[in-house]
Amino acid sequence: MKEKILVIQTAFLGDCVLTLPMIQKLKDKFPDSEITILCIPATKELFGHSAFIDYVIEYDKKGGQKSFGSFIKLLKVIRERGFTRIYSPHRSLRSALIVFFSKAASTTGFDTSDFSFIYKTVVKYNKDKHEVARNLDLIGFDTSDEKWKVFPKIDIPDITGSKIKKMMSELGNPQLAVIAPGSVWNTKIYPEDHFKKVINYLVEKKYLVALIGGKNDEQICRRIEEQFDSGVKSYAGLLSIVESVALLKKSRLLISNDSAPTHLGMIAEIPVLTIYCSTVPEFGFYPYNSKSRFVSLEGLKCKPCGIHGHAKCPIKTFECAFDLSPDIVMASVEKLMASLEK
Repeated sequence: MKEKILVIQTAFLGDCVLTLPMIQKLKDKFPDSEITILCIPATKELFGHSAFIDYVIEYDKKGGQKSFGSFIKLLKVIRERGFTRIYSPHRSLRSALIVFFSKAASTTGFDTSDFSFIYKTVVKYNKDKHEVARNLDLIGFDTSDEKWKVFPKIDIPDITGSKIKKMMSELGNPQLAVIAPGSVWNTKIYPEDHFKKVINYLVEKKYLVALIGGKNDEQICRRIEEQFDSGVKSYAGLLSIVESVALLKKSRLLISNDSAPTHLGMIAEIPVLTIYCSTVPEFGFYPYNSKSRFVSLEGLKCKPCGIHGHAKCPIKTFECAFDLSPDIVMASVEKLMASLEK
């Protein structure tokens, strides 16, 4: 009998990118299976471009489907699909309830999930591992040594590749560096004035600096772009997820906060320098290809102040960001680029 598998991942974009390696190996494990992903509208595009996913169920849990009635309808849809296996990297109570009412024969979740007793198989969420490795643990994949370093993949349509190629051609096919200066969480955002100095350093080295991000990042990217007469162009809010990956593939380097673009850089297989302000790489969300590095200010008693970040610095100093000087970031860029030339 063909396995009908549901993966529940209704988190933000970055978490969804880090779920792709698990799905890829799940398809290897069950090659004849039918894999469905349950996700939010913002990540439907990402999952829709994975060759390993057969169906996408969109769940607008904070918008048009946030009512209890909509949740009941969703439970009915999932139950009617007759899933034989469910894997839930997402650890919320809502995800556990979906699993419970699905009546699937095999269900797997983490021991840190809300209502973890609902899952028929419970897997340890190992905080010492990378998130990719943790998700692979969920499906019983061997994550010893370097085996866990499975890179996320999406298909980039020819029309998308051609659009980005034309865009770069119209700019004279410049040497490109990409910077993602925004984040959902304010205490993850490296200060604008610091970013400007890093960007100026790149412009002086004859890079065209492309700024990327979603609609919520348009203002910060526009403010930064307006500080430069040339050499900086904002694409925030103008590119889709897949178009952003296509642009990254044209870049020599991505500099990003601890946010989703770091993980898009793993799809693009390019060098990434991730800047950690209030969070730390030990949480398991660092860039993991051999070309990439991260930079973080050590020795602060207040750091980390939370796994996700905050709207404001809890102690109102934000020294984890302000004291991480642009000189430190620029030196890290120099080292990263020098290592690639060896």
